[in-house]
Amino acid sequence: MSRSLLLQLARDSIEEVLQSTKTIDRDKLIEEHPVLAENVATFVTLTINGELRGCIGSLVAHKPLIDDIIHNAKAAAFQDPRFLPISTSEYLHTTVELSLLTPPEQLSYADTSDLKNKVRPKIDGVILSHNGHQATFLPQVWEELKDFDEFFAHLGIKAGLGSTALELHPDIYVYQVEKAVDGPIIPS
Repeated sequence: MSRSLLLQLARDSIEEVLQSTKTIDRDKLIEEHPVLAENVATFVTLTINGELRGCIGSLVAHKPLIDDIIHNAKAAAFQDPRFLPISTSEYLHTTVELSLLTPPEQLSYADTSDLKNKVRPKIDGVILSHNGHQATFLPQVWEELKDFDEFFAHLGIKAGLGSTALELHPDIYVYQVEKAVDGPIIPS
């Protein structure tokens, strides 16, 4: 399965909405690339000039890869609650990043120091979960939040548990990603 095909699928999904057309032949794609029928969790991240413009994904594989990409690409572009729906002019300057996730694995740890020794920066994506609150950061977030304490402080805030969420000894899950990036159609 080529990364370019998966990225094109994400782009075609967004373009279908922007152009009010139907161009994706799901059945033909699955026939040509059977792996698209396998359940895989994905995230689609959109950026413009390095700034986040939308990011939506699935943590657990619950639908075929083709459907997960189509859904998450459209959701990142048009339904991320942090942003207005993307315009055609913005889209032309958008970089699309697609991440395929491995199944999350729970990490047992004694305390924060032990967790620090087990989590692998830049390799592990992390899910923090406690009493109905949950958030995740893809491994790529380590590029911006390089320090363990800063990474987990921001993750705790994102989960609605505050910057000291690790004091609650939340459940921690890790996963890895295979990512592919497609630059903007029109570079800024």
